[in-house]
Amino acid sequence: MDFLKRLEKHSLEGKIPSKLVQILHKFYASYAEAIAHKGLQIASYEPVLQQFLDLVLEQLETPYSFEPFHQHITTPFDYYRFGLDLLRPLVLFDSSKALGLEYVDIMAQQISKKENVILLANHQTEPDPQAISLLLEHTHPKFAKEMIFIAGHRVITDPLAVPFSKGRNLLCIYSKKHIETPPELKQDKLLHNQRTMKKMIQLLSEGGKCIYVAPSGGRDRPNAAGEIAIAPFDPSSVEMFWLMTQQAERPTHFYPLALATYRLLPPPNSVEKELGETRQAQCTPIHLAFGNEIDMVNFPGSKELEKKQKRKKRADYIYDLVRNLYKTIKT
Repeated sequence: MDFLKRLEKHSLEGKIPSKLVQILHKFYASYAEAIAHKGLQIASYEPVLQQFLDLVLEQLETPYSFEPFHQHITTPFDYYRFGLDLLRPLVLFDSSKALGLEYVDIMAQQISKKENVILLANHQTEPDPQAISLLLEHTHPKFAKEMIFIAGHRVITDPLAVPFSKGRNLLCIYSKKHIETPPELKQDKLLHNQRTMKKMIQLLSEGGKCIYVAPSGGRDRPNAAGEIAIAPFDPSSVEMFWLMTQQAERPTHFYPLALATYRLLPPPNSVEKELGETRQAQCTPIHLAFGNEIDMVNFPGSKELEKKQKRKKRADYIYDLVRNLYKTIKT
């Protein structure tokens, strides 16, 4: 039985909510159309799509609970490999690029010495972790696989996102955009975030960690002119990670990273508080650009500023680094 027939069957049985049925139907149709541009037949990818449906059903029947620090699950089922296999056909590798790999070499050396790396980056599409891995698969596979991502509540609760999230290393945190909703859970969410921060300091003290964080707190979206704009960085987010590293027992290095992955699986045009956003897969090139290490203390314009001004100046400086990197890969 193919994907769509199974989807209809499970829908009639009441195993999948109607909203998710619609989302999965559209995703399948867009996936088939996208890979057709590469001359690929959907029948060849039925096994991995059926696997995706199985994993969604499993999450609906027995929701997986993520700890503040989740480590990728690769056995008995390899969720990491699943995520790459499902998205790989959508990427036009011949016209994709990964720039600044010489900085990844330096980062890998620092990690091998039990020092830490924090990547301050923009964020464009739900499967950005998989996009990073796909572009580093042949040059820095271990670096990509071991990377830890700061994850919001949506990717650890949405049944369509969970199968991908289970394959990644995640520090799970509630963002400021969602911590007030619903109000009665605010205190629980704050306590959860405190546990996550405590765990992060522990991980940084162990050393040898690479953590990806998007200081914007969300994905980039089109501006008024219809261009994909890098979302502004929140100074308090940058400051929080800077302060966390000061409490750790091992040194930490900060680097900028720009991603151009938007077309792979574009987000909704506005932030949605409810789960269940549409997934419209596209066949596209994807791009990364790593930059040189950031001097978090002596950056341009940092002298003779009071504390609050310096926080904003630091965030703006890093934002400009990422935005300038983005210009080199923007499509």
